[in-house]
Amino acid sequence: MKHVRVLTMLASAALLFCVASSPALARKHDDAPKKEALYPNATRVEPKLDLTSERDQKSLNEGLDAVNAGDKAKAQEVLQPIIDKSKSKYAQALALQGLASVAYNDGDIKGAISLLQRSLAAGVMPNETFFQLEYMLAQFQLADEQYQASLDTIAKWRAEGKRETADSYALEGNAYYRLAKYPEAIAAITKAKSLTTKAEPTWDQILMASYAESGQDEKAAELATSQYSANPDDPSALNNAVAVLMQAHKYPEAIAMMEKARAAGHLTKDTHYINLAKLYLITGQESADPGPNAQKATAVLEEGISKGVLQPSADTYVLLGQAAEIGNNIDKAIGYYNKAQPLATDGEPALRAARLMLSESKYQQAKTLAQTALSKGVKQKGTAYMVLAESERAMKNKPAAIAAMKKAAEDPETAAKAKAWLKKTGAG
Repeated sequence: MKHVRVLTMLASAALLFCVASSPALARKHDDAPKKEALYPNATRVEPKLDLTSERDQKSLNEGLDAVNAGDKAKAQEVLQPIIDKSKSKYAQALALQGLASVAYNDGDIKGAISLLQRSLAAGVMPNETFFQLEYMLAQFQLADEQYQASLDTIAKWRAEGKRETADSYALEGNAYYRLAKYPEAIAAITKAKSLTTKAEPTWDQILMASYAESGQDEKAAELATSQYSANPDDPSALNNAVAVLMQAHKYPEAIAMMEKARAAGHLTKDTHYINLAKLYLITGQESADPGPNAQKATAVLEEGISKGVLQPSADTYVLLGQAAEIGNNIDKAIGYYNKAQPLATDGEPALRAARLMLSESKYQQAKTLAQTALSKGVKQKGTAYMVLAESERAMKNKPAAIAAMKKAAEDPETAAKAKAWLKKTGAG
């Protein structure tokens, strides 16, 4: 009997970014604490400030305070008049930046980008503020999936501001990854990690994914294993490491890692138990005797259910059925598929059971299950009709068998076999 093939997928990495905080509020210069200049070598010529109105100064501070406090209504009420009426381009630019933050926090990323671009285009901000906002623009563009625009902005920020930070290279790596430019993403994230001793976990996620997507499975697996070893209590680190090892077809290593986590009580998510079971099934299929690994897969899934981590869903019972089927325990497989049937939204478990009933020469049961599968809906309709036809043929109901096989002939996947069967029986 053919074993059911279990497919594996590389889990997508969660890629995050941090939005820069709002720039310092406009205060009287003699009240402002002295801070280290962030852009002392900037090539941009710093403009003279034109904010002379005490009224504008007060309104601007009030509006930006409202932005920082998350008071959208007050921020709009105070800042919009500054944009519309103030004679100070500097006040207008900061008000635009404030409303850009409001728009972003309200989920209007495109509106935030437009406001921020207007603020920067005014060209009146001091370098410290200008470059902070330019960096914020790159982040907003990344959030809006404008990846090339984000890269262009960060390149301009770095060239004119003469500043290099780990975060900026991480942002660059993120954008390159999204554009499927994996060598560039790897270079950027590697640079980011070289500039700090406190790399964000998401950076390694991008790096691992980039290695995997560019065919550097060994490097991806090495990084994943290293990350998990440093964070054995982190479920995400375990997921990432196992996913990458699976992608690299390092199944024994992935199993060893998960069994170690299992012994330590670190399998806390349903995906942990499912992945471990699938790993056993994959390695079982690749061995001469799949039985032992199929039994291990079953034990893992049953443990997950008993601990309440894994829900006894249709998918879970189908996977248990696959494990039993691969282990050549047909009766047990049918039992699991039958448990899945009332929980399933389609007829897939019924079709699996029908095929096994047919292989066991239980034709009436196979017929009933095939009809159930078709009534609930299945992806492989042709296969279901072929099971139905073979069941009817075995029960000497030739007209019904021919009718079912003609249905199978309408499905491109089973058309050739069905037509050959019909021709052989003289009904073609």
